[in-house]
Amino acid sequence: MSIDKTLKSKLGLSRSRNVLTRGERIAQLMDEDRFKAGRSPLGLPKVRVQKAVAGKKAKKTKEDAK
Repeated sequence: MSIDKTLKSKLGLSRSRNVLTRGERIAQLMDEDRFKAGRSPLGLPKVRVQKAVAGKKAKKTKEDAK
């Protein structure tokens, strides 16, 4: 079932997902040398999802405002 056009947001999914697809999990495990080619893709170990944290903006000083 699809979502009606009026209910979709313009920006799409703006927050990070907490679930990876099987292909994304395998790619991440291969980067970490925890998955070898030829192994069964079933029963994969858990993979931690790093959430992107936005940095805080630096406060403006009086000198920067001039």
